[in-house]
Amino acid sequence: MSDLQPAFILVRPQMGENIGAAARAMLNFGLSHMRMVDPRDGWPNPRAVAMASGAAGRVLDGAGVFASLPEAIHDCAYVFATTARSRDLTKPVMTPERAMEHARALSAAGQKAAVLFGPERAGLENEDVSRANAIISVPVNPDFPSLNLAQAVLLCAYEWRRQGAAVPPEVLALAGTELAPAIEIEKLGDHYEERLEEVGFFFPETKAEGMKLNLRNLWSRMPLTRADVQTLHGMLRQITRRRDR
Repeated sequence: MSDLQPAFILVRPQMGENIGAAARAMLNFGLSHMRMVDPRDGWPNPRAVAMASGAAGRVLDGAGVFASLPEAIHDCAYVFATTARSRDLTKPVMTPERAMEHARALSAAGQKAAVLFGPERAGLENEDVSRANAIISVPVNPDFPSLNLAQAVLLCAYEWRRQGAAVPPEVLALAGTELAPAIEIEKLGDHYEERLEEVGFFFPETKAEGMKLNLRNLWSRMPLTRADVQTLHGMLRQITRRRDR
């Protein structure tokens, strides 16, 4: 199985700062295959290097520069074009998520994909888009659909990374502690139940069992750490000492 990265191709990019920002966005998500078609201010560009800020400079060092789009995509089996404007062209239109899912499948089959990003002022022209197999359209605010170059690159790079990384959608940061085992939660429940019983909290008697059940459910519903359990025990002990003075 191959793991070919897609080529991110900046078509006629205008400002060096935007090229450098795009390189940073790519490297944030583990991508390094940048290509450029006819950059307006020539290449290399010191403003791009400055904006790339250190490590992302290696993306620029390895970037290929081409005179035309056909040359830049010559080895690519599938090409996506990013655009926010409607086109009079019959093509599949994909979200970044779906497009990078498809790019991952192509990569696994040993096929190289490319993603085209247009110049800052007006984006890709129809002639550019006509050479793509599919369009990537980001579901943005229709009243303000414009994304800058680095933003568009970052969205696609993020989806590429997300499709291939085994990252759970949510984790609990435990800050040096660990979740309390059930026995500690049980003892915490016992402690509170005993103290609350002493002060007549479970009243009237007909509702006492239901109130105790709800309290037990409260403890089990919370993802308490051992530190949390110790704090809650300590709070109750201090309140009890104050009461008994």
